[in-house]
Amino acid sequence: MTGTFDPEKLQTTLENIHHAGMPGVFAEVRDNGQIWRGAAGFADLATGRPVTVDMRHRVGSITKSFTAAAVLQLVDEGEIGLDTPIGHYLPQLVPGERGAAITVRMLINHTSGLAEYLPYAYSSLAAFPVVAKTTPASLDDNRFTKFHAPDLIAMGVAAPATGAPGSTPGVYSNTNYLLMSQLLESITGTTAEKCITRNVIERAGLRDTELATETQIHGPHSLHYESWMGMIDPPRDFSVYDMSFVGPAASLISTVADLNRFFGLLLAGEIISPASLQQMQRTGPVISFEGKTIEYGLGLHKVTVPGHGIYWGHEGSVWGGGAISLTSADGKRQMSIAVNLQRWNRLDSAGKPQPHPIDAALQSFTGLALGG
Repeated sequence: MTGTFDPEKLQTTLENIHHAGMPGVFAEVRDNGQIWRGAAGFADLATGRPVTVDMRHRVGSITKSFTAAAVLQLVDEGEIGLDTPIGHYLPQLVPGERGAAITVRMLINHTSGLAEYLPYAYSSLAAFPVVAKTTPASLDDNRFTKFHAPDLIAMGVAAPATGAPGSTPGVYSNTNYLLMSQLLESITGTTAEKCITRNVIERAGLRDTELATETQIHGPHSLHYESWMGMIDPPRDFSVYDMSFVGPAASLISTVADLNRFFGLLLAGEIISPASLQQMQRTGPVISFEGKTIEYGLGLHKVTVPGHGIYWGHEGSVWGGGAISLTSADGKRQMSIAVNLQRWNRLDSAGKPQPHPIDAALQSFTGLALGG
């Protein structure tokens, strides 16, 4: 990796994302000790309050990298076996033959065959994520609903399996990571949130990162605008939300600086052992919620950037908020970016999401930030 980037070009390319229709966007890029931070657009469209690069933000499934790291720490300590059946630890949640066949590894890399529970928890999202067949009403209906992980897991376990345990491609499912949270609680005797906070967040020195246990985002933050494929027009703010519907699968609040710090330390072997990091980086094909095939390890995405090698990290979204964080294999180049609008693509008559200028603008910034 080279040790240079063009701050002016990064800022211009970031602003292009805002001009393409994103209310607010902010990012941090690191390369060989250099740090660039930038922001463009608005945290609040009604007041004109600008976004700033230090804002705290809901980062969705990036949480999974933190949860996986907490589990792998216990693997390092001999408390959990990656290839031990989950039924050995949690027979009441995954009973019988499935509990004996599904291993901890299969849960972390989404090859368990356990279905996503969200369609059943959000009853009016019966076709989720095929949003063309539903309405966004359940977002409002469940804004302050308190869900309990065992109940959500039961919905996923009872749903038709997405495949045989261990088969590929795997299918991305939050059910897997709620089971990981219950495994953490079973082994440590404390809540998953406290375990991840103590062993991962605090260990990494992340001062602006927390697992959401309240509906509010504390500290400087933007509103989180949800469009739901144009069905919410204009987009509405869902930054105030009870995140128990995803818990330690996707409830993290963080900053772009903290995300870069976390993935830098993780890939340097400062959070889990080199042996566990090697396991984390064993990837296979997984079908995402959007129907795309991604290379997924144990809580990590593998992204190959033509001409610039392999990057590791994760992306995530919640209602109205999203983020991407990627770090080069050598740890020198990093990018974390946060946006405050989600599902901006409208649907055609066949229910297929249509391209949007935001897509191209985001791709241009990401390519530039990763060394292109």
